[in-house]
Amino acid sequence: MRKLSSLIVLLLCGAAPSYTQQTSDSGQSIGPHPLTLDVIVSAKSGTPVAGLQQNDFTLLDNKHPREIRSFRAVEANTADAPVEIILLIDEVNAPFSAVANMRIQLKKYLRENGGSLPHSVSLILFSDSDTKIVNPSRDGNVLVSELDRIDTAIRTSRRSQGVYGAADRMQISIRALGSLAAFEEKKPGKKILIWLSPGWASLSGPRIQLTSKDHQLFFNTIVAAATALRQARVTLYSIDPQGAAEAGSSQITYYTTFLKPIRKADNAEGGDLMLPVLAEQSGGRVLNSNNDIAGEIRTCAADADNYYILSFDPLPADGPNDFHSFEIKIDKPGLTARTRAGYYAQP
Repeated sequence: MRKLSSLIVLLLCGAAPSYTQQTSDSGQSIGPHPLTLDVIVSAKSGTPVAGLQQNDFTLLDNKHPREIRSFRAVEANTADAPVEIILLIDEVNAPFSAVANMRIQLKKYLRENGGSLPHSVSLILFSDSDTKIVNPSRDGNVLVSELDRIDTAIRTSRRSQGVYGAADRMQISIRALGSLAAFEEKKPGKKILIWLSPGWASLSGPRIQLTSKDHQLFFNTIVAAATALRQARVTLYSIDPQGAAEAGSSQITYYTTFLKPIRKADNAEGGDLMLPVLAEQSGGRVLNSNNDIAGEIRTCAADADNYYILSFDPLPADGPNDFHSFEIKIDKPGLTARTRAGYYAQP
């Protein structure tokens, strides 16, 4: 058991995404600075709600009320509040048949309304050999033409089976997520990253026995991933292309056992890095029991139409990687707010 764990962790070394710490003009690290949150407010039907005011919001940082320093309500087609929707087809973790279906459903979505897209959309075909990127456009027909030019890649990982292959794919996926966040951090505005994939393995369970060093590695990766997504203002969405075929499986709900944010390295494990876990903790959604992938993409993209931008001064950190939870309360009945689960504060 121990040897198995060591090899998995060795494979994962270097998978953690990198993130930058805010610095002053002189290049010196600075203390607590305002944090920005993108907040979706929904009615019971799930429809995003517009028209709220700052005094409708109460923001809690580790259960302590914090003053909202700035507030902005963003409504559909607001030109000076850029939003980019990124659609990623995962050819690393999805079987060939699922990838083919994803491409069909993606083109169906892009051709809706004659190809006129409400927001800028870019495409990523993520493979373990040569990932392809299609530049942002609001013309769905142009994106479909570009997609048709790109062949589906064949998985090249030599460890394609078993736990070692799962570790390979997890490493490739987490590294790609970090690289994408680092790239998107250079751009202004909110980004909605819709990851079309059944996700990577949890690398958790009775066969995986971890040492304190192993737990620390997973914890470092969790902290880096969460911080990179927050700093880039990337909200992650997980759509499982296997849809109704997996609807009766316990596998689609297994991720919920890992949704509680990790505060200590001793509690960290591979399940905390599952795609659906990262998605929900980033303020996104997990859609995994419907065959209408085009419709699910539309549901995720609707979060770009109406949302709120809040900033506040965070509480000081008690130590390195000090997790602070977010809670946002809405002073109107029947409404709920969705945003990031929290952030890792640094001294």
